Amino acid sequence: MSTLGIGIIGCGGITLQNHLPGLALCRDVRVAALCDADPRTLERARVETGCDVTTTRYEDVIARDDVHAVIIATPNMLHYPIAMAAIAAGKHVLCEKPIALGAADARTMAAAADAGCVRHMTAFTYRFVPAMRYLKHLADTGDLGEPWHYRSCRLQDWGTRDLGWRMVKKLAGTGELGDMLSHRINFAHHLVGPMKRIVANVKTLTPMRAGKPNDTDDWVAIIADFRNGATGVLESTKLASGRNESWRSLDYVEVNGSEGSFEFTTGKWNELQHGRIGGPGMTPLPVPREFWVWPGSPRDPGVGDPLVSFRYDQAVEFINAIREQRPCSVTFHDGAATQAVMDAALESAATGRWIDL
Repeated sequence: MSTLGIGIIGCGGITLQNHLPGLALCRDVRVAALCDADPRTLERARVETGCDVTTTRYEDVIARDDVHAVIIATPNMLHYPIAMAAIAAGKHVLCEKPIALGAADARTMAAAADAGCVRHMTAFTYRFVPAMRYLKHLADTGDLGEPWHYRSCRLQDWGTRDLGWRMVKKLAGTGELGDMLSHRINFAHHLVGPMKRIVANVKTLTPMRAGKPNDTDDWVAIIADFRNGATGVLESTKLASGRNESWRSLDYVEVNGSEGSFEFTTGKWNELQHGRIGGPGMTPLPVPREFWVWPGSPRDPGVGDPLVSFRYDQAVEFINAIREQRPCSVTFHDGAATQAVMDAALESAATGRWIDL
């Protein structure tokens, strides 16, 4: 097909901030249909895209012949039914994380997409940060040596404001666990490998937000044993007072290995910290220019805010995988593996036990 038609299901902030600017970089791509339950959100996306095909029913988008792929950016509870309907209709799917409310559904999605020969992608956006890509390269080429420890820390200050559907468990499934720690679980899998067992805890410290009930977690921590013998410590919170948000807050990953250590911080998109075994400490390590842009992306890293624009490469990778008839770099299988850890974390928090994976 010369022009790919994309259906956007869920037109809120993440679509406007990440997905639409990314699609704008892709050749021969057009937004063919928009869907959202909120008329005001739908109208804003219509103005932004110039797409006059709008609906509040996702079934209408999936049924269209001019829609070849869909991007799902709805409340989490809708990811599974929408994705399964799209796969059954032969549509390629990019889905926000977490891709389902449980690992069983996530695995079903991945298996169905494979069987249907459609491209499938989990929106683990931070995998496209240049510094993270370079860190993965260094780990794969042996600079880390044998991995010993993985740790990540995501500290944001969201206060007690209204978070909409994200603070309703039946819509979101989880709070901080699925919202932010899911990215860092995926980092751990990407850099170190699968986990063998975990012990975890979650807390809801703000049962009311802006006068409305909140029954999702504000804070989560995991201790992990990896199958290769490495250890992991992961923590994430919305309540680190004074830490600010997004790239202005602490988003930190460190991996220690037998040959050295590497530190990645989202706010330093083109720099790592690196230390050799027995050395004097961590020193800056610039990210080579070849890692500044995702392979095949036409994005100019000198245009716009680089702490935002790296996210656009995600849509480019999705579209290129469709055109090249190859798996996406981050698939539903990655989403399912992350969901399995999330499920285990909730079970551990409820029982106080280590949970095998």
